[in-house]
Amino acid sequence: MPCSRRALLRAGLLGGAALSLPVRVLAAASSGTNAELHWLDGTAPGWDAGQTFGLPWPRGTLHRADRLAAATDGGAALPVQSWPLAYWPDGSIKWSGHSLPAGRHAPERVRIAAGRAASPVEKVSVEQQADAVLVTVGPTRWRIPRSGSAVIASAERDGQVLLRDVALVARAQDAASGEEADTLSQHHFSSRIDSVTVEQTGPVRAVIKIDGLHAGAARAWLPFSLRLYFTSGSAAVRIVHSVIWDGDAEHDFLSGLGVTAQVPMRGALHDRHVRLATEKGLFAEAVRPLTGLRRDPGEAFRQAQIDGRATPDVATLPEKFAPLLDSIPAWGDFRLFQGSSEGFVLTKRTRKGRAPIQSLEGHRARGLAYVGSPQGGAAIGMADFWKRHPVQLDIAEASGDEARLTAWLWAPDAPAMDMRSYRDVLGMTDYPAQNRGLDVTYEDYEPGWDSAKGIARTNELWLWALPATPDAATLESYAAHVARPPRLQASPAQIRAAGVFGDWALPTAGGPAAQAVERQNDLLLGHYRDEIERRHWYGFWNHGDVMHTYDADRHQWRYDIGGYAWDNSELSTDLWLWYSYLRTGRADLFRMAEAMTRHTGEVDVYHAGPWAGLGTRHGVQHWSDSSKQPRVSNAAYRRIFYYLTGDERVGDLMRTLVHSDRALQKVDIGRKVADRAPESLPPGGIAAVTKPQGLPEGVIQLSFGTSWGSLVAAWFTEWERTGDRRWRDRIVAGMDSIAALPRQWWAGGANFDLASGRFVSGGDQISVSHLNAVFGIVEIMAEVLPLVDTPRYRAAWIDYCAWYNAPAADWQRRFGERPRGHSLRQAHSRLTAYAAHALGDRALAKRAWDEFHGGDLASDLAQTTTPEGIVEVPGVSTNSTAQWGLAAIQNLALVPADLQS
Repeated sequence: MPCSRRALLRAGLLGGAALSLPVRVLAAASSGTNAELHWLDGTAPGWDAGQTFGLPWPRGTLHRADRLAAATDGGAALPVQSWPLAYWPDGSIKWSGHSLPAGRHAPERVRIAAGRAASPVEKVSVEQQADAVLVTVGPTRWRIPRSGSAVIASAERDGQVLLRDVALVARAQDAASGEEADTLSQHHFSSRIDSVTVEQTGPVRAVIKIDGLHAGAARAWLPFSLRLYFTSGSAAVRIVHSVIWDGDAEHDFLSGLGVTAQVPMRGALHDRHVRLATEKGLFAEAVRPLTGLRRDPGEAFRQAQIDGRATPDVATLPEKFAPLLDSIPAWGDFRLFQGSSEGFVLTKRTRKGRAPIQSLEGHRARGLAYVGSPQGGAAIGMADFWKRHPVQLDIAEASGDEARLTAWLWAPDAPAMDMRSYRDVLGMTDYPAQNRGLDVTYEDYEPGWDSAKGIARTNELWLWALPATPDAATLESYAAHVARPPRLQASPAQIRAAGVFGDWALPTAGGPAAQAVERQNDLLLGHYRDEIERRHWYGFWNHGDVMHTYDADRHQWRYDIGGYAWDNSELSTDLWLWYSYLRTGRADLFRMAEAMTRHTGEVDVYHAGPWAGLGTRHGVQHWSDSSKQPRVSNAAYRRIFYYLTGDERVGDLMRTLVHSDRALQKVDIGRKVADRAPESLPPGGIAAVTKPQGLPEGVIQLSFGTSWGSLVAAWFTEWERTGDRRWRDRIVAGMDSIAALPRQWWAGGANFDLASGRFVSGGDQISVSHLNAVFGIVEIMAEVLPLVDTPRYRAAWIDYCAWYNAPAADWQRRFGERPRGHSLRQAHSRLTAYAAHALGDRALAKRAWDEFHGGDLASDLAQTTTPEGIVEVPGVSTNSTAQWGLAAIQNLALVPADLQS
C-alpha cells in the first residue's frame, strides 16, 4: 500500500494547505472586489421583473456588502441593494446577495465592484403600521394586513384600487374523484394570517413573509408560508407560495389550491379585455366582442378592442349598430385548464349557470392571465405552469363590478388530489415479512410509514397591478418572463476563482482520455434531461425528480416497483447536476438542478409531524418508503442553489435542519436491520415512533456518512450564514470524537450525544458501508476541512479515503480480516483521488483512475434506439450515473495529470 499511517498523520497536521491546493491557487488569481454577471440564457430579456443573485468572494477580499456598486457593461450606474449571505471564518464575506430593479432593455452584462450604490428612480419603501404593512413602489401602494384572510388587501395607484382581497384558497372533498358517495361533502378554505414579518425594506427590494393556515368553517389546516417580493420599477409582486400537506389521506381529497384576487371592472363591457398566454401567442378577446359581427361597428372600434385601447365614444357608432349593442352576449368567465403536460383547453361562458363553449386547444400554455380595461386591471402568472399540472387560470364575473382572477396550483377541473397509499399491506405486519418484501421489490414498507402528512410544495407566481390593459408586446414579455424566468449569474470561472464548493475544476482541453470523460458526462446529462421530456416526468408532486432504475425488459423505468421508482436524491443526483452546472454554466443544467432542488427539498422531506427534518428514501410515491433519513433532507443538496440565487425559502429549509438530529431520538432509522430488529413491531403503528432502544437519554446511534455528514452540511451552512461559532464547534466536536474512537471512520458510526455533539461510545468494531461516502460527505469535507483545525480527524478522513478501495490483500494485512461492504468502487475512486491529492501520492492517483475506469458504469456508453423508437443507454441507473459523474468531476479536479490515454 503506497501510503503509511505516518504519512497520513503528517498530512493531517499540515492542515488545510495539504487539502485545498486547487482552491488556494485559483482564489489567489481573483481580481479583488470585482465580479461580472451574464444572463443564464445568453441574452437579456425583453422585460425583467428584477434580479436577485448571489456572488462568491475569495477569503479576505470583501468586508462590507453595502460598499458595492453595480454598472452595465458600458459603465452606466445601476441601482443595487446588497447584503451578506455567508462569511468566511475570518469574518470576511464569502457570499453576498444582490437585487437589481425591474424594467425593459436590461443590460447584456452587469458588473459588481467596490463603490457607492446608485439609488433607484422609484425607491421601494415600507411603512409598518399596527394592523398592516404598506409597501410603496413608484405610484403603486400595496397594503398587507397583519390578520384576516387577505394576504394583500389592496393595490392602489393614484387613489384608484387596481386589485384587492388577494387570498389563498383551497377546496377539499371527503372522497376520491370517481369514488364519491351519495352524500359527498365539499369544503372551502381561505388563508388565515398568523404572522407577518418584514425581512427587507428597500430601496430596490422589499420582502414580506406571511405565515398562516387555510381556514374553513370546521377547521384550519394546510399551513402556508408566503413571501411577497416588491421590486423597484415593477408593477408586479413576486409570490413564493409554500404549503404543507397535513391532511388525512383517507378523507381529505384536495380539489383546488390557488391564489385569487378581486379586480374592479370599469368601463363598458366592450372595453373590458381578457388576455391568456397560449404556447406561442396571446388569446386576446373582450368581454363583449365587437369583431366578427353581422353588423360592423367600424374599424376604429374593432381595432381599439383588438389593441386593448378604449374604443371611441359610442355616440360615433353607425346609426344601425348602436341600438344593437346590448344584444351582443357578454362573456364573463374564461378558463384555461392544463390537465397534463401535453395539452390545455380554453373555454368561456357568459356566466355561472350557463354552458361553457370551447375557445381553443393547445399544447403547453405559458401560465399568464390578464383581465381589465383602459382604466386598470391585473395579471397573474405562474412559473413552470404546464410542468406542474393539473393547473388552471380562471377569470370569473368579468361582466360584473369585479372580476375574480385565480391561478390554481391544483386545478378544480382535475380529479381531486389523492394522497392515499398506492398499495395494500400484503401481510407485512412484522419486520421479517417486511424484510422479505424489501428483498424482492426493494421497498422498505411498513404500514402507516408511507404517509405524505408533513411534506410540502413551493410554487412561484407574479401578480401585476396595472393602470391599463398592456399592449400585446408587453404582455408577451410578461408571459416570456413567467415561462422562463431570466437569471443573472456569475460565470463558472468567477465562482471557481472564489474557492467555494470544494473540489471541482473548469473543463479543460486535456488529452483524449479527459475528453472522453467529459463527453460521457455530457451524454449522461443530456440523456436525463431528455428523459424528463420523453417520459413526461412532470406534475404537481413529480416535477423536478427523475427515476431511479431502468427496466430493460419493458423498456421503461421501474416507476411501479418498490424502491426502484422515484429517485429522491439517491445517490446525490442533485449534486451531480449542480457541480456539472458550476463547471459549464449551462442553462439547461441550471434549470434541471433548480427544479430538483425545489422538489427534493419540499416533496421528499417532512416539514411537520414525527418525521420533521427527515426525508424519504426512493419509492413508487415520493413518500411511500418507510425509511426516513437525514441523508435525503440533506442541506448539501440545497446550498448551491441558495448561494447562487439568495432564495429565502431554501434558506428556511436548510435552517430547520440544524436541529433535525432531534428527530432521531424518536425515529430509529435502522430499526429493521437484522441484528437490531425484534420479531414483531412495537405496538401503536405510526404512533410508535419511539427512541431507539438500549441507549441513555439524549444519546442516539448515528452513522458517519449518511447521517452525521448530512447534519454537518446543515451546521456548516448555518455557521457560514451567521458566523455563529456554536455550529462550527459542534462540527469540530464530532470530528474530534470520531478521531478518538478505536476504529475512527472504519466504525461506520457510533453513539452520539445530542447535547455535546460528540460520539461518546461504540466505534470499536469495523463496519464498512458503501453508502457512507455517497450522500454529500465528500463534498462537505472538501469545504469544511480547510476551514477548521482538526489534524487528528483530518488524518482519519484521509486514511479512510486512501484505504476504502485498497486491494483486498493489503486490506487484510492491515486490518486482520477480509474486506466487507466495499462496493461502489467506481464512486469511491474520488476518495482515492482525494487522498492522492492530499498526500501528493502519484501511485494513489493512478489507482484512482484505474478504479474509475474499472467500475460499475462503463466508460464508453452510447445511446441506442429500439425498433419502437425508444432511446436508451444500456446499463444506466441513476445511482451509478450520479456517482460516476461526481467521481469524474472530482477526479478531474484533484488528479488530472494522472489520467492516462
